Amino acid sequence: MEDAGKGNKIGTEIMVGGIRFSSNVLMAPLAGYTCFPFRLMAERLGAGSAYTEMVSSDALKYNDNATAKLLYTDDREKLKCVQLLGSIPAVFERAAKSERLEKFDVIDINMGCPVPNVVKAGEGSALLEDLPRASKIIEACKRSGKVVSVKCRIGMNRQRIVIEEFARMCEWSGADMITVHGRTRDMMYDGAPLYEFIKKAKDSVKIPVFANGGIDSKEAAALMMEKTGADGIMLARYGFENPLLFSELTGREIRDTKYSLLMEQLEIASECFDELFVLSYIKKLASYFMKKLPGTKQYKLDLYRCGSIAELRGILQAIFAREGT
Repeated sequence: MEDAGKGNKIGTEIMVGGIRFSSNVLMAPLAGYTCFPFRLMAERLGAGSAYTEMVSSDALKYNDNATAKLLYTDDREKLKCVQLLGSIPAVFERAAKSERLEKFDVIDINMGCPVPNVVKAGEGSALLEDLPRASKIIEACKRSGKVVSVKCRIGMNRQRIVIEEFARMCEWSGADMITVHGRTRDMMYDGAPLYEFIKKAKDSVKIPVFANGGIDSKEAAALMMEKTGADGIMLARYGFENPLLFSELTGREIRDTKYSLLMEQLEIASECFDELFVLSYIKKLASYFMKKLPGTKQYKLDLYRCGSIAELRGILQAIFAREGT
């Protein structure tokens, strides 16, 4: 089989498990951020896919409002991708085959979250050191008939880097794609990505390997592709801070400003969710967008004091329209 990453360029289409991704620039799952409106925006700006926030595989058995919001989607979202967290293969299989995930095309398995309470539960990064269990989870999800991807880190620390063996296990177990965050678990979200270990993963398997970690510009994206030979890249917090980066990377011509994007997000969120959720989400998104604006301290105070959507509209206009951003 020909190396899937040979000659790959940023922004090109890619096939994963029989599904065509419109570009090889993806948006990572971000807890508290990658809700339905954001995923729609990322897709419109050029993302090949955007994953839901992390969903507990066990929580899917409960018909609660919190999980329903995480899984909200409709026909406007062309490629529907969900990320599941857990540690029990049978629970993953039940979730993957459940009616609540029927609309989703891709199941991503979280094997990289470094947060202490997740790791202590044997989930996320903990699975890097339990390959037999990780393999059974992948096989369980594949029995749903859906495309399955895995998001992982390179190891727990510099002394316990396992990515080559782990990547091969993912492929043998039936995973259609791997996304490698080029940091160890103990690095959390700091430090330069360790490109050489993403490359080792890429060289170990024939399924597509995406690279993740510290991609905040076209230059960083190009460097990541050059250093790793990856089939594509996945943006995380920088995709949320500046979604226009998707259009820059994919060459999609758009005329949006951060203000117009916020107004669009406000409209879509208001269609789908209650006012409390809308206020919380738009405030978080606006806070990221205003990071480099002058006078942000006072802006944020005004933003977080507002208590209605009408008031929020006025504050956003004052902040962003005046700055021309």
